[in-house]
Amino acid sequence: MRRLITSRGLWLALLAAIAAATIVVIARSRRRPVQREEVASDSFSIPTRSSIPTRSEKAQWPPAPILGTPTAEDLQRYGAEKPSLFDRPEFTKFFERGEPREPLDDATRRRLTRWAVAGLAILMLALGTQVLESAVFSEPSSDVRWGPCLENTSDSGTACTFAGNEEEYGPDADYVSQQSAESEETQARPDADCRPVGTEPRVRKIDAKVERAVDRQWQRIEDWLKTNAPRSYRTLGKSGDAKTIAAAEAYMGIRFPDDLRASLLRHDGAVYLKDTWAFGFLGNSYSSVQEMRVTWRRLCDIDGEEESDGEFSDPRSEWWDGRMIPVGADGMGDHLVIDSARKDIGETDHEGSMRFTPGGVRIRSFYALLKTTADAMEKGGSIGYWKPKVVDGELDWDVL
Repeated sequence: MRRLITSRGLWLALLAAIAAATIVVIARSRRRPVQREEVASDSFSIPTRSSIPTRSEKAQWPPAPILGTPTAEDLQRYGAEKPSLFDRPEFTKFFERGEPREPLDDATRRRLTRWAVAGLAILMLALGTQVLESAVFSEPSSDVRWGPCLENTSDSGTACTFAGNEEEYGPDADYVSQQSAESEETQARPDADCRPVGTEPRVRKIDAKVERAVDRQWQRIEDWLKTNAPRSYRTLGKSGDAKTIAAAEAYMGIRFPDDLRASLLRHDGAVYLKDTWAFGFLGNSYSSVQEMRVTWRRLCDIDGEEESDGEFSDPRSEWWDGRMIPVGADGMGDHLVIDSARKDIGETDHEGSMRFTPGGVRIRSFYALLKTTADAMEKGGSIGYWKPKVVDGELDWDVL
Protein backbone atom coordinates (compact mmCIF):
# COMPACT_ATOMS: atom_id res chain seq x y z
CA MET A 1 0.00 0.00 0.00
CA ARG A 2 2.86 2.37 0.75
CA ARG A 3 4.00 2.04 -2.87
CA LEU A 4 0.50 2.64 -4.22
CA ILE A 5 -0.23 5.75 -2.07
CA THR A 6 2.51 8.32 -2.49
CA SER A 7 0.56 11.46 -1.49
CA ARG A 8 1.26 12.48 2.10
CA GLY A 9 -2.09 14.30 2.30
CA LEU A 10 -3.91 11.15 1.23
CA TRP A 11 -2.03 9.15 3.88
CA LEU A 12 -3.03 11.63 6.60
CA ALA A 13 -6.67 11.53 5.48
CA LEU A 14 -6.60 7.72 5.56
CA LEU A 15 -5.12 7.70 9.07
CA ALA A 16 -7.76 10.16 10.29
CA ALA A 17 -10.52 7.99 8.82
CA ILE A 18 -9.14 4.87 10.57
CA ALA A 19 -8.98 6.77 13.89
CA ALA A 20 -12.57 7.98 13.54
CA ALA A 21 -13.79 4.49 12.62
CA THR A 22 -11.99 3.04 15.65
CA ILE A 23 -13.70 5.49 18.02
CA VAL A 24 -17.12 4.78 16.48
CA VAL A 25 -16.63 0.99 16.75
CA ILE A 26 -15.57 1.21 20.38
CA ALA A 27 -18.45 3.54 21.20
CA ARG A 28 -21.06 1.34 19.56
CA SER A 29 -19.66 -1.86 21.07
CA ARG A 30 -19.89 -0.42 24.60
CA ARG A 31 -23.44 0.88 24.28
CA ARG A 32 -24.93 -2.01 26.22
CA PRO A 33 -27.32 -0.90 28.97
CA VAL A 34 -26.71 -2.27 32.40
CA GLN A 35 -29.34 -5.01 32.87
CA ARG A 36 -29.57 -6.35 36.33
CA GLU A 37 -32.37 -8.18 38.02
CA GLU A 38 -34.15 -5.91 40.46
CA VAL A 39 -34.06 -7.47 43.85
CA ALA A 40 -36.86 -6.85 46.30
CA SER A 41 -35.74 -5.22 49.47
CA ASP A 42 -37.46 -7.82 51.60
CA SER A 43 -35.24 -10.50 50.07
CA PHE A 44 -32.36 -9.15 52.10
CA SER A 45 -34.17 -8.44 55.38
CA ILE A 46 -32.78 -9.82 58.60
CA PRO A 47 -34.37 -13.19 59.23
CA THR A 48 -36.68 -13.53 62.26
CA ARG A 49 -36.99 -16.49 64.63
CA SER A 50 -40.07 -17.69 62.78
CA SER A 51 -38.22 -17.63 59.48
CA ILE A 52 -35.25 -19.65 60.73
CA PRO A 53 -35.30 -23.01 58.91
CA THR A 54 -35.57 -26.22 60.87
CA ARG A 55 -32.81 -28.86 61.08
CA SER A 56 -34.29 -30.75 58.15
CA GLU A 57 -34.57 -27.53 56.16
CA LYS A 58 -30.99 -26.46 57.04
CA ALA A 59 -29.64 -29.30 54.90
CA GLN A 60 -31.27 -27.80 51.82
CA TRP A 61 -29.76 -24.27 52.18
CA PRO A 62 -26.10 -23.20 51.88
CA PRO A 63 -24.54 -21.65 54.97
CA ALA A 64 -24.76 -17.86 55.27
CA PRO A 65 -21.59 -15.89 54.31
CA ILE A 66 -19.28 -15.00 57.16
CA LEU A 67 -19.49 -11.28 56.34
CA GLY A 68 -23.23 -11.41 56.02
CA THR A 69 -25.62 -10.97 53.12
CA PRO A 70 -25.39 -7.66 51.17
CA THR A 71 -28.38 -5.41 51.35
CA ALA A 72 -30.01 -3.65 48.41
CA GLU A 73 -28.17 -0.47 49.38
CA ASP A 74 -24.83 -2.32 49.32
CA LEU A 75 -25.52 -3.69 45.86
CA GLN A 76 -26.55 -0.24 44.65
CA ARG A 77 -23.35 1.33 45.96
CA TYR A 78 -20.75 -1.34 45.21
CA GLY A 79 -22.22 -3.80 42.71
CA ALA A 80 -23.47 -1.56 39.90
CA GLU A 81 -21.18 -1.25 36.84
CA LYS A 82 -19.81 2.24 36.53
CA PRO A 83 -20.45 3.85 33.12
CA SER A 84 -17.35 4.45 31.01
CA LEU A 85 -16.57 7.51 28.93
CA PHE A 86 -18.37 5.98 25.96
CA ASP A 87 -21.54 5.24 28.02
CA ARG A 88 -22.04 8.80 29.25
CA PRO A 89 -25.22 10.47 27.92
CA GLU A 90 -23.38 13.47 26.48
CA PHE A 91 -21.21 11.10 24.39
CA THR A 92 -23.79 8.50 23.32
CA LYS A 93 -26.27 11.20 22.33
CA PHE A 94 -23.93 12.17 19.50
CA PHE A 95 -24.30 8.70 17.93
CA GLU A 96 -28.06 8.32 18.36
CA ARG A 97 -29.87 7.80 15.09
CA GLY A 98 -33.61 7.19 15.39
CA GLU A 99 -34.77 4.26 17.52
CA PRO A 100 -32.21 2.80 19.96
CA ARG A 101 -30.60 -0.40 18.76
CA GLU A 102 -30.63 -3.79 20.36
CA PRO A 103 -27.69 -4.32 22.73
CA LEU A 104 -24.81 -6.40 21.42
CA ASP A 105 -24.09 -9.81 22.86
CA ASP A 106 -20.82 -10.51 24.66
CA ALA A 107 -19.23 -12.38 21.74
CA THR A 108 -19.92 -9.53 19.33
CA ARG A 109 -18.61 -6.97 21.80
CA ARG A 110 -15.35 -8.90 22.24
CA ARG A 111 -14.93 -9.33 18.47
CA LEU A 112 -15.52 -5.64 17.77
CA THR A 113 -13.13 -4.67 20.55
CA ARG A 114 -10.39 -6.89 19.09
CA TRP A 115 -10.89 -5.37 15.62
CA ALA A 116 -10.81 -1.86 17.07
CA VAL A 117 -7.56 -2.61 18.93
CA ALA A 118 -6.05 -4.10 15.75
CA GLY A 119 -7.09 -1.06 13.72
CA LEU A 120 -5.63 1.28 16.32
CA ALA A 121 -2.37 -0.68 16.28
CA ILE A 122 -2.18 -0.42 12.47
CA LEU A 123 -2.93 3.30 12.74
CA MET A 124 -0.12 3.85 15.22
CA LEU A 125 2.29 1.79 13.12
CA ALA A 126 1.46 3.76 9.94
CA LEU A 127 1.72 7.06 11.79
CA GLY A 128 5.08 6.09 13.23
CA THR A 129 6.32 5.09 9.79
CA GLN A 130 5.26 8.45 8.35
CA VAL A 131 6.98 10.34 11.16
CA LEU A 132 10.19 8.33 10.70
CA GLU A 133 10.15 8.80 6.93
CA SER A 134 9.53 12.55 7.26
CA ALA A 135 12.39 12.86 9.72
CA VAL A 136 14.89 10.94 7.58
CA PHE A 137 13.98 11.39 3.90
CA SER A 138 12.09 14.65 3.54
CA GLU A 139 14.99 17.04 3.04
CA PRO A 140 14.00 18.99 -0.10
CA SER A 141 16.57 19.78 -2.75
CA SER A 142 16.96 23.38 -3.81
CA ASP A 143 19.10 22.60 -6.85
CA VAL A 144 17.65 23.49 -10.23
CA ARG A 145 19.51 21.69 -13.00
CA TRP A 146 18.89 21.14 -16.65
CA GLY A 147 17.02 17.92 -17.28
CA PRO A 148 13.72 16.58 -18.57
CA CYS A 149 10.78 16.74 -16.16
CA LEU A 150 9.85 13.09 -16.21
CA GLU A 151 7.96 10.77 -13.92
CA ASN A 152 10.95 8.48 -13.56
CA THR A 153 13.26 11.37 -12.60
CA SER A 154 11.03 12.85 -9.88
CA ASP A 155 13.16 11.21 -7.19
CA SER A 156 16.48 12.40 -8.56
CA GLY A 157 16.49 15.65 -6.58
CA THR A 158 16.12 17.73 -9.76
CA ALA A 159 13.70 20.62 -9.75
CA CYS A 160 12.43 21.50 -13.21
CA THR A 161 11.50 24.92 -14.52
CA PHE A 162 8.76 25.46 -17.08
CA ALA A 163 8.09 28.35 -19.38
CA GLY A 164 6.27 28.77 -22.63
CA ASN A 165 2.83 28.58 -24.14
CA GLU A 166 0.76 26.13 -22.08
CA GLU A 167 -2.10 26.31 -24.56
CA GLU A 168 0.24 25.09 -27.30
CA TYR A 169 1.96 22.30 -25.38
CA GLY A 170 -0.50 21.49 -22.60
CA PRO A 171 0.20 21.23 -18.87
CA ASP A 172 1.78 17.78 -19.22
CA ALA A 173 4.56 18.71 -21.63
CA ASP A 174 7.67 16.65 -20.82
CA TYR A 175 10.33 19.12 -21.80
CA VAL A 176 12.41 21.75 -20.05
CA SER A 177 12.69 25.36 -21.10
CA GLN A 178 14.26 28.37 -19.47
CA GLN A 179 13.60 32.07 -19.91
CA SER A 180 16.47 33.74 -21.59
CA ALA A 181 18.34 36.25 -19.49
CA GLU A 182 20.12 37.53 -22.56
CA SER A 183 19.01 39.96 -25.24
CA GLU A 184 15.98 39.38 -27.43
CA GLU A 185 18.21 38.66 -30.39
CA THR A 186 18.47 35.08 -31.58
CA GLN A 187 20.97 33.21 -29.40
CA ALA A 188 22.28 29.63 -29.53
CA ARG A 189 22.34 27.63 -26.32
CA PRO A 190 22.79 23.96 -25.38
CA ASP A 191 19.86 21.68 -26.06
CA ALA A 192 18.87 20.57 -22.56
CA ASP A 193 17.01 17.51 -23.87
CA CYS A 194 20.27 16.21 -25.36
CA ARG A 195 21.87 16.33 -21.89
CA PRO A 196 19.44 14.45 -19.65
CA VAL A 197 19.91 13.93 -15.94
CA GLY A 198 21.15 10.37 -15.40
CA THR A 199 18.59 8.01 -13.86
CA GLU A 200 18.33 4.31 -13.15
CA PRO A 201 16.34 2.29 -15.73
CA ARG A 202 12.83 1.50 -14.53
CA VAL A 203 10.43 -0.86 -16.29
CA ARG A 204 6.98 0.71 -16.43
CA LYS A 205 3.75 -1.24 -16.83
CA ILE A 206 1.87 -0.73 -20.11
CA ASP A 207 -1.87 -0.08 -20.06
CA ALA A 208 -3.55 -3.39 -20.98
CA LYS A 209 -6.04 -1.65 -23.29
CA VAL A 210 -3.23 0.04 -25.21
CA GLU A 211 -1.32 -3.24 -25.52
CA ARG A 212 -4.39 -5.06 -26.88
CA ALA A 213 -5.13 -2.27 -29.35
CA VAL A 214 -1.55 -2.22 -30.66
CA ASP A 215 -1.47 -6.03 -31.00
CA ARG A 216 -4.73 -5.91 -32.95
CA GLN A 217 -3.30 -3.50 -35.53
CA TRP A 218 -0.04 -5.45 -35.80
CA GLN A 219 -2.07 -8.61 -36.44
CA ARG A 220 -3.77 -6.88 -39.39
CA ILE A 221 -0.41 -5.73 -40.77
CA GLU A 222 1.18 -9.17 -40.33
CA ASP A 223 -1.76 -10.96 -42.03
CA TRP A 224 -1.58 -8.59 -45.00
CA LEU A 225 2.21 -8.95 -45.31
CA LYS A 226 2.03 -12.76 -45.17
CA THR A 227 -0.45 -12.80 -48.03
CA ASN A 228 0.80 -9.96 -50.20
CA ALA A 229 4.42 -9.14 -49.26
CA PRO A 230 6.02 -12.24 -47.66
CA ARG A 231 9.53 -10.95 -48.23
CA SER A 232 8.79 -7.85 -46.14
CA TYR A 233 7.07 -9.98 -43.51
CA ARG A 234 10.33 -11.88 -42.95
CA THR A 235 12.12 -8.64 -42.07
CA LEU A 236 10.00 -8.00 -38.97
CA GLY A 237 12.10 -8.12 -35.82
CA LYS A 238 11.67 -10.45 -32.90
CA SER A 239 9.88 -9.53 -29.68
CA GLY A 240 11.56 -6.74 -27.75
CA ASP A 241 12.66 -6.68 -24.11
CA ALA A 242 11.11 -4.37 -21.49
CA LYS A 243 14.46 -3.89 -19.72
CA THR A 244 16.15 -2.82 -22.96
CA ILE A 245 13.39 -0.24 -23.54
CA ALA A 246 13.76 1.04 -19.97
CA ALA A 247 17.53 1.37 -20.41
CA ALA A 248 17.01 3.42 -23.59
CA GLU A 249 14.52 5.68 -21.81
CA ALA A 250 16.99 6.30 -18.98
CA TYR A 251 19.84 6.96 -21.43
CA MET A 252 17.80 9.39 -23.55
CA GLY A 253 16.04 10.96 -20.55
CA ILE A 254 12.59 10.64 -22.13
CA ARG A 255 9.61 8.34 -21.76
CA PHE A 256 8.47 6.26 -24.70
CA PRO A 257 4.67 6.39 -25.17
CA ASP A 258 2.82 3.23 -24.19
CA ASP A 259 1.78 2.45 -27.79
CA LEU A 260 5.40 2.64 -28.95
CA ARG A 261 6.61 0.40 -26.11
CA ALA A 262 3.85 -2.13 -26.81
CA SER A 263 4.85 -2.12 -30.49
CA LEU A 264 8.52 -2.68 -29.65
CA LEU A 265 7.61 -5.58 -27.37
CA ARG A 266 5.85 -7.25 -30.31
CA HIS A 267 8.47 -6.38 -32.96
CA ASP A 268 11.77 -4.76 -31.99
CA GLY A 269 12.09 -2.93 -35.30
CA ALA A 270 12.80 -4.57 -38.63
CA VAL A 271 16.01 -5.85 -40.23
CA TYR A 272 17.54 -5.57 -43.68
CA LEU A 273 17.84 -8.85 -45.52
CA LYS A 274 20.20 -9.51 -48.40
CA ASP A 275 17.71 -8.52 -51.08
CA THR A 276 14.88 -6.90 -49.11
CA TRP A 277 14.40 -3.46 -47.58
CA ALA A 278 13.36 -3.52 -43.91
CA PHE A 279 9.65 -3.09 -43.25
CA GLY A 280 8.62 0.40 -42.18
CA PHE A 281 6.16 3.25 -42.45
CA LEU A 282 5.83 6.06 -45.02
CA GLY A 283 9.04 5.18 -46.86
CA ASN A 284 11.06 4.73 -43.65
CA SER A 285 12.39 1.53 -42.10
CA TYR A 286 11.08 0.64 -38.62
CA SER A 287 13.94 1.17 -36.10
CA SER A 288 14.78 -1.13 -33.19
CA VAL A 289 15.34 0.14 -29.65
CA GLN A 290 19.10 0.04 -30.09
CA GLU A 291 18.88 1.92 -33.41
CA MET A 292 16.67 4.58 -31.81
CA ARG A 293 19.21 5.06 -29.03
CA VAL A 294 22.20 5.28 -31.40
CA THR A 295 20.40 7.61 -33.83
CA TRP A 296 19.25 9.88 -31.01
CA ARG A 297 22.82 10.24 -29.72
CA ARG A 298 24.21 10.87 -33.20
CA LEU A 299 21.63 13.57 -34.01
CA CYS A 300 22.23 15.24 -30.64
CA ASP A 301 25.97 15.28 -31.36
CA ILE A 302 25.33 16.87 -34.76
CA ASP A 303 22.91 19.49 -33.48
CA GLY A 304 23.20 19.78 -29.71
CA GLU A 305 22.08 23.39 -29.62
CA GLU A 306 18.72 25.12 -29.84
CA GLU A 307 17.95 28.52 -31.25
CA SER A 308 16.26 30.89 -28.78
CA ASP A 309 14.30 33.80 -30.12
CA GLY A 310 13.57 36.17 -27.27
CA GLU A 311 12.20 34.35 -24.24
CA PHE A 312 11.10 31.09 -25.84
CA SER A 313 12.21 28.59 -28.43
CA ASP A 314 9.85 26.06 -30.03
CA PRO A 315 11.65 22.67 -30.25
CA ARG A 316 9.25 21.60 -33.01
CA SER A 317 10.37 24.38 -35.33
CA GLU A 318 14.04 23.34 -35.42
CA TRP A 319 15.79 20.62 -37.40
CA TRP A 320 16.32 18.46 -34.30
CA ASP A 321 15.57 18.45 -30.59
CA GLY A 322 16.56 15.87 -27.98
CA ARG A 323 12.99 15.26 -26.88
CA MET A 324 12.24 13.56 -30.21
CA ILE A 325 12.32 9.75 -30.57
CA PRO A 326 13.66 8.58 -33.97
CA VAL A 327 11.44 5.60 -34.89
CA GLY A 328 12.32 5.32 -38.58
CA ALA A 329 14.94 6.21 -41.17
CA ASP A 330 14.78 6.57 -44.96
CA GLY A 331 18.47 5.82 -45.51
CA MET A 332 19.22 9.32 -46.83
CA GLY A 333 19.59 11.24 -43.57
CA ASP A 334 15.90 11.89 -42.86
CA HIS A 335 14.00 10.33 -39.97
CA LEU A 336 10.49 9.60 -38.79
CA VAL A 337 10.14 10.84 -35.19
CA ILE A 338 7.75 10.92 -32.26
CA ASP A 339 7.50 14.02 -30.11
CA SER A 340 7.80 12.51 -26.62
CA ALA A 341 5.92 15.49 -25.16
CA ARG A 342 2.94 15.60 -27.54
CA LYS A 343 3.09 11.97 -28.77
CA ASP A 344 2.38 12.84 -32.42
CA ILE A 345 4.36 11.73 -35.50
CA GLY A 346 6.74 14.01 -37.36
CA GLU A 347 9.65 13.87 -39.77
CA THR A 348 12.98 15.65 -39.69
CA ASP A 349 14.79 16.72 -42.84
CA HIS A 350 18.60 16.72 -42.88
CA GLU A 351 18.49 19.97 -44.85
CA GLY A 352 17.30 21.79 -41.74
CA SER A 353 13.57 21.48 -41.00
CA MET A 354 11.13 19.39 -39.01
CA ARG A 355 7.39 19.13 -39.62
CA PHE A 356 4.56 17.19 -38.03
CA THR A 357 2.46 16.47 -41.10
CA PRO A 358 4.12 13.38 -42.63
CA GLY A 359 2.54 12.74 -45.99
CA GLY A 360 0.72 16.05 -45.63
CA VAL A 361 -1.58 14.76 -42.82
CA ARG A 362 -1.61 14.84 -39.04
CA ILE A 363 -0.90 11.53 -37.28
CA ARG A 364 -1.51 11.98 -33.57
CA SER A 365 0.13 8.84 -32.15
CA PHE A 366 2.13 5.75 -33.04
CA TYR A 367 -1.04 3.68 -32.65
CA ALA A 368 -2.72 5.94 -35.22
CA LEU A 369 0.23 5.32 -37.56
CA LEU A 370 -0.24 1.54 -37.18
CA LYS A 371 -3.99 1.77 -37.78
CA THR A 372 -3.78 4.04 -40.82
CA THR A 373 -1.08 1.76 -42.28
CA ALA A 374 -3.27 -1.33 -41.79
CA ASP A 375 -6.27 0.48 -43.31
CA ALA A 376 -4.26 1.61 -46.34
CA MET A 377 -2.96 -1.93 -46.90
CA GLU A 378 -6.33 -3.68 -46.62
CA LYS A 379 -8.36 -1.10 -48.55
CA GLY A 380 -5.78 -0.10 -51.14
CA GLY A 381 -5.82 3.46 -49.83
CA SER A 382 -3.11 5.94 -48.91
CA ILE A 383 -1.77 7.96 -45.98
CA GLY A 384 -1.68 11.46 -47.33
CA TYR A 385 0.48 11.26 -50.43
CA TRP A 386 2.07 7.94 -49.35
CA LYS A 387 0.51 4.80 -50.86
CA PRO A 388 1.65 1.22 -50.02
CA LYS A 389 2.14 -1.19 -52.91
CA VAL A 390 3.77 -4.57 -53.53
CA VAL A 391 6.70 -5.14 -55.88
CA ASP A 392 7.93 -8.75 -56.24
CA GLY A 393 6.60 -9.74 -52.84
CA GLU A 394 8.10 -6.70 -51.12
CA LEU A 395 6.31 -3.69 -49.62
CA ASP A 396 7.06 -0.36 -51.28
CA TRP A 397 5.70 3.13 -50.77
CA ASP A 398 4.69 5.31 -53.70
CA VAL A 399 4.46 9.10 -53.59
CA LEU A 400 1.21 10.24 -55.22
